[in-house]
Amino acid sequence: MSDELFMREAIALAAQAAQQQEVPVGAVVVKNGEIIGRGSNAPIALHDPSAHAEMLALRDAAKRIGNYRLVDCTLYVTLEPCAMCAGAIQHARIARLVYGAADPKTGACGSVVDLMNEPKLNHHTQVISGVLAEDCSHMLSAFFKARRLSKSAQ
Repeated sequence: MSDELFMREAIALAAQAAQQQEVPVGAVVVKNGEIIGRGSNAPIALHDPSAHAEMLALRDAAKRIGNYRLVDCTLYVTLEPCAMCAGAIQHARIARLVYGAADPKTGACGSVVDLMNEPKLNHHTQVISGVLAEDCSHMLSAFFKARRLSKSAQ
């Protein structure tokens, strides 16, 4: 299975988040070619600042396999993870992170800071960026444009 195929699954989850008026970010955890965890942004619905797509996908995968260590897994996410999510990715021992759109404001995997390559940390996740970046970026841009337009119409 290709990175693009799994990223399309994450994009579908991001679209679900947008339908719920959440920032459209989706994530899937894959092990041995199978999706074992899914998540879409839900901090508003869950009243939980940690309910980012990555966090929910990691929780789902850990619950499914019965272990918080997600060794030999790949996390696909439509937006570059923030520092909170990057920390959780490292604690879970995710082997690979594949993300679509870079986040120049809060990205912690190379854009603002690079926690995945911090030499003082004991786990280093391989990072692949830019997979279906245009699709991921467009979804985010369209969401925020619509939000701005609805606020200006009020």
